[in-house]
Amino acid sequence: MSQSAVSRVWRAFSLQPHRVETFKLSSYSFFVEKVRDIVGLYLNPPQRALVLCVDEKSQIQALDRTRPVLPLRPGVPAQQTHDYIRNGTTSLFAALDVATGKVIGSLHRRQQHQEFLRFLERIEEAIPQTLDIHLVMDNYGTHKMPKVQRWFARRPRYHLQFTPTSASWLNQVERFFGLITDRRIRRGTFGSVRELEAAIRDYLAHHNETAKPFTWTADADSILKKIARCCMRTSDSGH
Repeated sequence: MSQSAVSRVWRAFSLQPHRVETFKLSSYSFFVEKVRDIVGLYLNPPQRALVLCVDEKSQIQALDRTRPVLPLRPGVPAQQTHDYIRNGTTSLFAALDVATGKVIGSLHRRQQHQEFLRFLERIEEAIPQTLDIHLVMDNYGTHKMPKVQRWFARRPRYHLQFTPTSASWLNQVERFFGLITDRRIRRGTFGSVRELEAAIRDYLAHHNETAKPFTWTADADSILKKIARCCMRTSDSGH
């Protein structure tokens, strides 16, 4: 077949062989139950309570270019060198309020349970004592350390929902991490970790001034049906 004939077939059936999308299926034992619990919090949040999506964006690098960035010009995008200088890292601890889109953020140079406890104390100070708090977070070991478990045990207003393994897409704070990466971190140049942290704090402040909640529309049944179709396709392919 000629190249033009192959191209016509691809266009006729909307085939895009130049593109590849990745996926990963969770093997978590109670995956269905967890999806229903977490999606239920998003679509039908409890009364007199806050739903907070919590996670850490770890090891954010303060990268500086080896040459000054060339500003954009008419018809020419901004230009920067592909090589860079590493000036250290920081980690952003974030709690996204599902109802408002506002984020409680805290920056730490380490990502251990001591830093997570300090971040929890910040959440505790920011949320009125009259409200219950539902936390959606992953199964990272820091979140389940004995000292952390004791901290939650002393505060019964906290209700924990752990996302299944390989299902970070259930945690809405990941969408915020995507935004801050695209809009502030990826194209930034930072001569030090302090410069990077100042930029992140400025972005958090601006975000909270104009915050809007993310719109979650998919119910648990539609999500589970989509995953079931994916499982059937992988089975049909012989895997």
